[in-house]
Amino acid sequence: MSAGEKSRRLKKEEEMPVIHVHMFEGRTLDQKRKLVAAMTEAVVKSLDAKPETVQIMLHENSRSDVAVAGVLHSDKK
Repeated sequence: MSAGEKSRRLKKEEEMPVIHVHMFEGRTLDQKRKLVAAMTEAVVKSLDAKPETVQIMLHENSRSDVAVAGVLHSDKK
């Protein structure tokens, strides 16, 4: 590893993985708890990060706010 690469590496306490999850609204609080717990565990194992540095943002959208191929999900049958 070059000196430049070493200087660009973050210290473990400086790491801040931020994960954004976009999903349709309607999940229960228990489902969200399970999701963020499992995702945090996966990030801790794969990135060797501390759990307290892992941030997860849940973004809930209505089906009328998401479209694929020009069609709103609320219009799909």
